[in-house]
Amino acid sequence: MQAFTVLRGVAAPLDRDDVDTDAIIPKQFMKSVERTGFGPNLFDAWRYLDIGEPGMDHAARPRNPEFVLNDRRYAQASILLGRRNFGCGSSREHAPWALLQAGFRVVIAASFADIFMGNCYKNGLLAVPLGVEAMDRLFAAAGGPEPLLLEVDLRAQTVTGAGIAERFAISPFVRENLLAGKDDIALSLAHASDIAAFEARRHARYPWLARALAL
Repeated sequence: MQAFTVLRGVAAPLDRDDVDTDAIIPKQFMKSVERTGFGPNLFDAWRYLDIGEPGMDHAARPRNPEFVLNDRRYAQASILLGRRNFGCGSSREHAPWALLQAGFRVVIAASFADIFMGNCYKNGLLAVPLGVEAMDRLFAAAGGPEPLLLEVDLRAQTVTGAGIAERFAISPFVRENLLAGKDDIALSLAHASDIAAFEARRHARYPWLARALAL
């Protein structure tokens, strides 16, 4: 997992409440458990005017000119602004995969669905809850003629830019893992020697168990 320290980037304003995971990555694209290939289908039903299916040539598909991420100002956006209850709906981990693969490293919203937020942190996507009033200020700043540039500093737990300075809360455990770039697998592998020693003791004490598991 890529470590997160400080990100400076363009913020794209997705001004909607209750953005659910089926909107983030529709169900028909969840046939793969590989963590690749989901970026072009991020917000597929909103981004395109036709019905998306796996394997389509996305370059040839008609785009919705009213959808914010089709605005050229946000072509290189790495920060997504949201409203209340972002990531609600099903618990699909494909949602943060799609956001990451589309180039986003941070989602800032008034509130998040708990499971979605956990899935973000486990994949190196920083979910930043700021509250309604703070988000109102960010959306107002993002509504100008020029893209909103923000700096998100995880160590300092701050979001700054365009005269805005906000602090955000995050679990110290999650924060340290993101700073170090450690996901759940990396945390387990840190105890590899202890795991190997346990398996050796178990094999010595219950040799029949290995034979039973091999059947």
